[in-house]
Amino acid sequence: MAGKSDALEAGFLKMVFQALPMTNIMDNTATAPLTNLYVSLHTADPTDAGGQTTNETAYTGYARQAVARTTGGWAISGTAPTTINPVANIDFPQCSASPGTAITHFGIGTLVSGVGVLLYAGTVTPNIAVAIGVIPRLTTASTITED
Repeated sequence: MAGKSDALEAGFLKMVFQALPMTNIMDNTATAPLTNLYVSLHTADPTDAGGQTTNETAYTGYARQAVARTTGGWAISGTAPTTINPVANIDFPQCSASPGTAITHFGIGTLVSGVGVLLYAGTVTPNIAVAIGVIPRLTTASTITED
């Protein structure tokens, strides 16, 4: 066996995305555990070394969106690979001016604004061409895979 077991992988993802403990290994008893994760949009891959602001879009009206760390916020399915996806579509604010560059990636991090810790990133397929009046949307088919 190389790397994490399927059980550890699923337990870790359930802790991060759904705040569910893995008995005797991980729990959510921090003094002030996060109740939401914050989804961001990016114009290029934020990379493994990046933060939430790395290549983050800057269209007029943009703001990160909160998704609850619960089974009502995130779905986790499969084993080796395990996939994570939002339970509901995530709509971002409408572009009101200065569209900028197309959205190619999304990120999941710890802060509603600022640098924050980027936990995961994935590609947006197809890319979202941001124009005035466009409301960028990540659908429930937007996934990240852990293997």
